Amino acid sequence: MGKVTGFLEIDRQVGKYQPASDRIRHFREFTIPMSDQEVQKQAARCMDCGIPYCHGPTGCPVHNQIPDWNDLVYNNNWEEAIRNLHSTNNFPEFTGRVCPAPCEEACTLNLEDAPVAIKTVEQAIADKAYELGFIRPQPATVHTGKKVAIIGSGPAGMAAAQQLGRAGHEVHLYERESKPGGLLRYGIPDFKMEKNFIDRRVEQMTGEGVTFHCGVNVGVDVKVEQLLADHDAVLYCGGSETPREAGIPGVELAGVHDAMPYLVQQNRRVGRENIDSAGWPADPILAGGKHIVVVGGGDTASDCVGTAFRQGAVKVTQLDIRPQPPEKEDKLAVWPFWATKMRTSSSQAEGAVREFQVATLEFIGEDGVLTGVKCCEVDERRKPIAGTEFVIRADLAFIAIGFRGPFTDSVLQELDGKLTLNTDRRGSTNVVANDKDYKTSVDKLWTAGDVRRGQSLVVWAIREGRQAARAIDEALMGSTVLPR
Repeated sequence: MGKVTGFLEIDRQVGKYQPASDRIRHFREFTIPMSDQEVQKQAARCMDCGIPYCHGPTGCPVHNQIPDWNDLVYNNNWEEAIRNLHSTNNFPEFTGRVCPAPCEEACTLNLEDAPVAIKTVEQAIADKAYELGFIRPQPATVHTGKKVAIIGSGPAGMAAAQQLGRAGHEVHLYERESKPGGLLRYGIPDFKMEKNFIDRRVEQMTGEGVTFHCGVNVGVDVKVEQLLADHDAVLYCGGSETPREAGIPGVELAGVHDAMPYLVQQNRRVGRENIDSAGWPADPILAGGKHIVVVGGGDTASDCVGTAFRQGAVKVTQLDIRPQPPEKEDKLAVWPFWATKMRTSSSQAEGAVREFQVATLEFIGEDGVLTGVKCCEVDERRKPIAGTEFVIRADLAFIAIGFRGPFTDSVLQELDGKLTLNTDRRGSTNVVANDKDYKTSVDKLWTAGDVRRGQSLVVWAIREGRQAARAIDEALMGSTVLPR
């Protein structure tokens, strides 16, 4: 694959960032694109490794054929490269920007800490394909006469809609918010992925016959029962949006917020939309000139950090109850799986103070307004260590410790008692369906994405949407040519 000796001759290189002092002044993407020639050199590093773990279940949920399109890029065949990439992934420009790249962790060259720059090449293929006009609507040539409704236009819903539309079905995609995209548009900040990429896909899918219904909260504005009556199949892709309860005293203080209302508000501002949202509070939350504390160590917490810096925060402190991971993993113990090791996101690199193995004991305030966060160190079992308490000044605090399931005030409320749900030991509630046929306990209703598997990656949502589309097509038609 690529150049046989490329991995010996060419060093790993990925796109460089604008300096932090420059990029925190705007909400646009800040990765400096590499030239075609530089991308081709990186693709040339893909070695003939025998067993390419990068595109197996350990490396890529959608099973991207990574060695194949690396070879095509190396040989300057961009059109065939995007065709190959699209055969497994509907939206490579999304995953090329926001996926954490487990494929690179699984790369054989990662044994030497220099994996192929797979994510960089993937994004470059998609961007080059748009530049050259290779991405166009692909409407079905034969229509089946079947109607499918999809609830939720996040990555799972969009992927399923595109697959089912191309299979010849009449597809109607319902979105609670004013524009399509779900988490991609309203959860992920623009500095990680600008929203014109979603708009381009919506335009393509509209050209393929998909009808978008925005500003429609299914279960409230239109009943699920009505969709089931009017369509041959309904696919529920509502996402996992209910924040996990922190159980920390003082959460009622003014200045303490869950992470998502904060991120959704800023995304709506950048998109020139009113900050009022169907699912989130509308009081303005702004970090300018303030001391910020972010509780949580994941991607959502990191997004809060980057957003706060761009709004002009004085100081941002991020609290993680987990111990600080090692700088380097034991390759022989964990490869090709995702390793626990010290990782610094671009947002954290902009100046965040990171506190590890620290528990949040209480939000402290005066006259009902947040003034600080009381913390302490914890042991290996996450139990507080006596005598280690300290207080961090805070004008705003964001809780980013995960999500426990879909909103319960719409679809789940209407189908209460009819839809089988599963609650795990952490209190997360998901709709029950297997990953073979994706059928729920309600006739004609399928489900996919985070609402089924729990909070996860965009790439997993795309995979589930594609697989659910195949299952629906097979159920409606008796057979299917859609890939699994």
